[in-house]
Amino acid sequence: MSLDGDSKYYSHDLLYLVDLDCPKAEEIIALATERKLFCSPYRWLVITAWSELANETALWNSPVLADSDLVLAERTGSYFKLTELHKASPNGSMIPTTRGYYNGSLVDQRPHRELFRRRRDVMGHTLTMSAVVQDSNTTRYHLVQEDRLEARYDYISKICWTNAKIALEMLNATPAVIFSYRWGYKVDGNWSGMIDDLYSGRADLGTNCVVSEQRLDVVSYTDTLAPFRVRFIFRQPPLPYVANIFSMPFSTNVWIAMSVCAVLTTATVYLATKWEAKEGKGPTQLDSIGDAMLLTFSAIGQQGCVMEPRRLSGRMMVFVLFTALMALYAAYSANIVVLLQAPSNSIRTLSQLAMC
Repeated sequence: MSLDGDSKYYSHDLLYLVDLDCPKAEEIIALATERKLFCSPYRWLVITAWSELANETALWNSPVLADSDLVLAERTGSYFKLTELHKASPNGSMIPTTRGYYNGSLVDQRPHRELFRRRRDVMGHTLTMSAVVQDSNTTRYHLVQEDRLEARYDYISKICWTNAKIALEMLNATPAVIFSYRWGYKVDGNWSGMIDDLYSGRADLGTNCVVSEQRLDVVSYTDTLAPFRVRFIFRQPPLPYVANIFSMPFSTNVWIAMSVCAVLTTATVYLATKWEAKEGKGPTQLDSIGDAMLLTFSAIGQQGCVMEPRRLSGRMMVFVLFTALMALYAAYSANIVVLLQAPSNSIRTLSQLAMC
C-alpha cells in the first residue's frame, strides 16, 4: 500500500512494513516523516538482516515519539530480535526497549501490553497545554499560580490545567501553558484559537472542547478533564410578535359582560332623560336613543359629551358609568403594558421551532 493516506482500512488497522536494507528505505522514512505517519495510530515493523544497520541515520533522525509504535526486527539466521524505538522529544536520542524475539514462535517480553504503560517517562521534555481564556485576562496569572482566586472566571481551563499538570508530572514531563482567546474554528481554510495551537504543534494538548466533524480531522479527543455540558438557551419571541395583545387583557366573558352593561346603561340613561324631557327641555338635554348611545360611547372612549342629563337621577347614572369605565380603562392599560414585556408560549416543540 502507498503512503498517500488513502486506504479502505481504518488507520489503527494499518501496519507498515519496511525493509531497512532496501536502497529506497531512506526515501520511505523521509516520506513517512513528512506525512506524520510515525505517530499514533499507525504501526511500523522495520526489518534488517545486516549486523550494521543500513540507513541507520535516517531511522534515528525520524520523529518516532512516545506515542509511536515502531518495532525494529534485527535478523540473525532464523532468529529475530525485536526492539521498540522511540524518542522522548523530537531532538532527543533514540531509546531502544526490548520487545521480545522470534525464532519460529513469538516470545513477548513486554512488561505491559498497553503502550501508554510502557512510555511513562519522557525525561523532562516540555509538554505544552493550550488554555482558552474568555472571561477575564486575570486568568493568565491565576491559572499559572493556582491560587484559586477568581475561580468563577474560565473555570474549565483552570480545572483542566490542574488535572493536566498532575498527569504531566507523572510522566516526568515539564508542564507549560500557552493561552488562546478562542476554541478554534476553520475560516477560509485556516484554523484559529486553541485548535490552531494543536494543529500547528505549538501545543500538545488543550482544554475541553466541543466535538465537531471538522475538528476531528485535525485533533484527537480524550475524556473530559472538567465537568462540561452544552446547553441551548432559546428565548421565546415577544408576545406582540405572535398575538394580538389588544384583545388579551380581558377574557371573552368579560368583553361580553362589558357589552351587555353598555347596552343596559344606554337604555337606563335614555329612560331617565325621557322622563326629564316631560318636565322641560334644555339646549343640551338628551332626547333620543342616539343621544344616549353617544354619551355611552363618549364614556367608553374616556371623552366628554355636550349632551348630558339635567336631573340628579340621570347624572348619578352618568357618574357611575364614567367611574366604572375609568376603572376598566386603567386595568386594560396596565395589562397592555405587562403583555408588551411578556414572552410568548407559542413554541413548545422542535417542529414549531423549525418553522420559525
